[in-house]
Amino acid sequence: MRKRRAEKKYLKADSKYNDVLVSKFINYIMLDGKKSAARKIVYESLDKIGNRAKKPGLEVFKQAIHNVQPLVEVRSRRVGGATYQVPMEVRPERRIALALRWIKTYARKRTDKSMVNKLSAELLAAANNEGPAVKKKEDTHKMAEANRAFAHYKW
Repeated sequence: MRKRRAEKKYLKADSKYNDVLVSKFINYIMLDGKKSAARKIVYESLDKIGNRAKKPGLEVFKQAIHNVQPLVEVRSRRVGGATYQVPMEVRPERRIALALRWIKTYARKRTDKSMVNKLSAELLAAANNEGPAVKKKEDTHKMAEANRAFAHYKW
C-alpha cells in the first residue's frame, strides 16, 4: 500500500503577463537553470508574434497551445503476454504538458538564426493549425483511432 499522494505544486504567475501558463513555458524553455535567458527568449518571442499577427502575443500563444493539445493518446498495456496500444483520454494537466513539450522540441529543431525566431515561428505555425507540433497531435490521434479495437482493455 502506498503512503499518500504527492502534493500538487503550483507555479506563480509570470511578471509581465501575469499568467501561470507563460511561467510554466518559461520553465520548459530554460536550460541549465538559466531562467533569465529563458524569460528573455519567451517574452521576445511573444512580442515578435504580437507584431507579426497584429494580435496580442499572449492570445496567439494560448491559441497555439490549444491547437497542439492532444485529446487521446495510446498507452501500452500488457494482457496475457501480448502488449496492446490502448487508446486513453489525456488528463488536462498532461495535455498542457505535452503541448508545451512538443512546441519546445520542434522549435529547437527548426533551422533559424536565434531561439527567439525559432520559437515565434513555431508558435505562429501552431496557432494557424500547421507545423510539426500540430502534426504530432494529429499523428497521436490517428494512432489512437487505429487502435480503437483495444479500447476495452482500458484500466
